Order: sequence, then C-alpha cells, then structure tokens
Amino acid sequence: MTGRVWRAPWPLSLRGVLFPLRRGPHDPAFRITPDGAVWRTSWTPDGPGTLRIVRDGADFTGTAWGPGAGWLLDGMPALLGADDRPEEFVAHHDLVRESFAKHANWRIGRTDRVFEALVPAVLEQKVVGAEAWRAWGHLLRRFGEPAPGAPDMRVPPPREVWAKIPSWEWHRSGAEAVRARTIIQAARHDLESAPDRLRHLQGVGPWTIAEVRQRALGDPDALSVGDYHLPGQIGYALTGEKTDDAGMLRLLEPYTGQRYRAAVLILLEGKGPPRRGPRMSVRDYRSF
Repeated sequence: MTGRVWRAPWPLSLRGVLFPLRRGPHDPAFRITPDGAVWRTSWTPDGPGTLRIVRDGADFTGTAWGPGAGWLLDGMPALLGADDRPEEFVAHHDLVRESFAKHANWRIGRTDRVFEALVPAVLEQKVVGAEAWRAWGHLLRRFGEPAPGAPDMRVPPPREVWAKIPSWEWHRSGAEAVRARTIIQAARHDLESAPDRLRHLQGVGPWTIAEVRQRALGDPDALSVGDYHLPGQIGYALTGEKTDDAGMLRLLEPYTGQRYRAAVLILLEGKGPPRRGPRMSVRDYRSF
C-alpha cells in the first residue's frame, strides 16, 4: 500500500470527474463508499492495481494497492482533470453559459487506458445500459482478478485474457457474437501506444471511438455521434425541437474542439424532451 496527496488548484467535484468511469450501480471495478471515497481498479502497464481517492477540501488523498499502485498514483492528477483546459471554452448559448458557470467544478479526466475503456464501450453498443452493465459485471467476476486491497472488487483483465474468453462465456454474459468478436479482435492490437488505430478496427465506429476518447484520453471534442438519445436532447435544449445527428453537429459547430464539453454542460441542465415513446427493452441473449 502506498499513497500521495494532491492539491487541486481549482474547484473540483470528485464524483463528477470520476462518475463517467462507472459502469452501472454494481460495477465490480468502481464503487463509492459511505465515507465519500471513490474506489476504482485498473490493469496498468505494471499490472493490477486499486486506487482509493478521498477529498478533504482542496486536498485529494490517494491510496493504492498492488503492482500498479505507483502508476495509478502518478496518474491521479490527470485522472482528476489536471490536464483539462476548461478556461479555453467559450459559450455561444445562454443555456451553455449558465451551465458552465454553475458547474465550474466539473472537469474531464483521463485514465490513459484505451483498451480498458474500449471493452465496456463495445458492450454498450446499441443496447440499454442495464444489458451492457450485466455483461461487464459477469465477465469481470468470471475473468478479472480480485482487486489488491479490495478483494470484493475485480480488476478488468488484460487484453490477452479478453482475447481468450470462450464463446460460451460471452453467451452467459448476455453479449452476442458481434460485440464479442469486436472485443476479441481489438485485444490483438496495442491501442495504448496508438489509440488512432481504433478507427481501423472492425465493429468500432464513431460513437464507440468518442466514448473511449472521452474516458481514456480526456478529449473535450469527442462528441458521441450515433447516440440514441443525445441529438434529441441537444436539439430540444437549444431550440425546443428534437434533431438528428446532422442537426446536432450543426448546433455544436461553434464549439468545435470542445463539443463533448458543450454537450455535457447542456445535459447537466436537464432540459431534454419529454418521453413519449416506449423505452428500449433489455434483451437477454443468454436464453437464445
């Protein structure tokens, strides 16, 4: 076990910056404890590790366990948004301007673990969250190691393990063959040193790439084009009418370079369209 204290030079919401890394309420690799500490696990370049972060005013204390402890602690400032540059953001709509002022403590962090962000993003392709989270939880409990310092949690396995998961285990997780094949094929590539290879992988499109870049690289322009709900939410919030991907891109064109940040600020205001249609159902491929 080892630790460090990092003082944030600006207001920072611990939960706000780390919550995008959580994959459902029962994520074996992420949890928030009653004392306000955020725990997350990762397979680092040095091996498995667990990081616990707790806030005390402007000070953030990190404690880490496992072979990857040092790597996780070194990356803690970037994880909490130290490399983010919100001061470069310029609001072009009153709603965005108000949200930006209201949420000044939100920043975009980065994990620097591209493949680790890719797996759950692929599992979330074209399905409801509950379905993807079920698959993620099953696969981590089945193939992930007990987390150092938190044996009831699990560390996402390295890509060599993902590449060898048999077909029946993907089936038991609820992930159908297409998503399983995409992850297995991606596991054969070193994406950490060359994240741009994502766009050359079969089954990995613009939406998936954006979801990975948001979390792994802290990319403020990584807009999730192809999302089921996002264009309608952005269009309604800015114009009072739902729109499609092309319309969303036109509306957010003034924010080029910061479109992901602009989209999140709009969503934080909660001015989405009323729900009228049926919700997407949770499928269960385990019964097929």
